[in-house]
Amino acid sequence: MIPVNRPLIKKIDAKKVYKVVKDNWISSSGPEIKIFENKFSKLIGKKYGSLVASGTAALEIAVKSLKLKKNDEIIIPNFTIISNALAVFKNNLKIIPIDCNKETWNMDIDLIKKKISKKTKAIIATHIYGYPLEIDKIKKICNKKNIILIEDAAEMLGNKYKNKYCGSFGDISIFSFYANKTITMGEGGILTTNSKKFHDQFQSLKNLCFGKIERYNHDEIGWNYRVTNMQAALGLSQLKRIKSNVKKKKEIGKIYYSILSKNKNIFIQKPKLNNLENAYWVVGIIIKNKKMTSKDLRKKLLKKKIDSRAFFWPIHKQQIFSKLGIKFKGSFKNSEYISKYGLYLPSGVGTTKKEILYVCKMINEILI
Repeated sequence: MIPVNRPLIKKIDAKKVYKVVKDNWISSSGPEIKIFENKFSKLIGKKYGSLVASGTAALEIAVKSLKLKKNDEIIIPNFTIISNALAVFKNNLKIIPIDCNKETWNMDIDLIKKKISKKTKAIIATHIYGYPLEIDKIKKICNKKNIILIEDAAEMLGNKYKNKYCGSFGDISIFSFYANKTITMGEGGILTTNSKKFHDQFQSLKNLCFGKIERYNHDEIGWNYRVTNMQAALGLSQLKRIKSNVKKKKEIGKIYYSILSKNKNIFIQKPKLNNLENAYWVVGIIIKNKKMTSKDLRKKLLKKKIDSRAFFWPIHKQQIFSKLGIKFKGSFKNSEYISKYGLYLPSGVGTTKKEILYVCKMINEILI
């Protein structure tokens, strides 16, 4: 079976983890954590970094740190991981989803302007799959309307937009180090910011809000969203290869594009679109002829020993929100279309060229 993601873990990574285990620095108080936070935030161009248990945890902490009132509104993409919506919902705030652009799959910036109200307090701007968001345009909107920008760069780790790292634009930015990310800790995430006020809240919220005066006299409701020093050690080792991993991802994407773009029944994103360079965090395709859904294609690929993944399910169609009686206003036809006909292919850093060529051959045989 060719896995949809194969992370690249080297012997040096294992040695780094073994060393901290041998030295008994296994909990959330080891030195590697602070070293990683400092190195990563410096790379991104932010003053502060706070490691947490996952990208989802980072989003929840980011929203909680804003201290908003019940039913204040936060704009999010409709085509995204459910973590964006849950971070808003769990903080008793109102989710305002925005449909995506059919070509880039990122949230439609023109629709954002139409959805802003007096209750809009923040925008979670998430870079989706390949192309970075035109995040400077969203930042301009936020500055004009006095709205906080939370930049979700989990899928754009190590990539740039207009020569600046994705994740350097937000008032708060979050990243993920899950196994399928450009560099990994297995699990893990980080919040970065230039605000000491926000950073202090991150540090408290991820650590059960231990009291400032008396340790076990907690002053707020927080979470145990800490990471271990073992994860930080793996992350530090991986961080040295972030540029080469980004390069490898783009090479994988270009091989897929060179072959699959010739198939008239497939839409695959170009390596470049205007001023956007495709990061190919994952290599996604959309079935154009509609003779089968992505679910059908995935079943056929599995028979060929090829794993793949369906695209995100739109936020407005999530079963949990329907159960809770939450309805979302607006049209989301682009999200619905690409969710039904889109899937992504094996494209982890450890995926080989031989595997890619086999995947392309099988897809072209199926989608004639």
